[in-house]
Amino acid sequence: MPSVMGLLEERERAARQRVEVLQVELREAEAAWERFVIARQTVAEVLAGTAAGKEAPSAGVSGERPARVVGAAPGSVVPVWREGLDSGALAPDYQRLVEVLAESGEEMDCRRLAAAVGLEVVTAKVEGVRSKAKRLAARGWLAEERPGVFSLRAGRAGGS
Repeated sequence: MPSVMGLLEERERAARQRVEVLQVELREAEAAWERFVIARQTVAEVLAGTAAGKEAPSAGVSGERPARVVGAAPGSVVPVWREGLDSGALAPDYQRLVEVLAESGEEMDCRRLAAAVGLEVVTAKVEGVRSKAKRLAARGWLAEERPGVFSLRAGRAGGS
């Protein structure tokens, strides 16, 4: 009859092996996901450049890993703002935050932003808005002059 410790060690070993297999699968899935994100961004840039009558921008990749967007469509990202890029490049939740700030023309805290986009002003919703606004600020779309208070960064157009 096997010992209890022997059985536990056997199950631990099996669980560790399963975790290792899942980690490999996760790395492969993330790599595939990043390739699709980069491809979509490149196509969007080319189409935006072509539609504006400009020369299509190069499809170079900055090496920066796309930011994951919580609560938006799977695979959506927040691109780094650059000249000529409008809020149409953002997922709908992010577009709305930029548009609300552009329309108001003033800085807002996350509670006011949540209310302005039509969300219930409860902690979970406010924190979701805070997370999105901070990501937009980190990517150059918004300015965060004081902690938790956001405005449209000077020179940014909010419209699509």
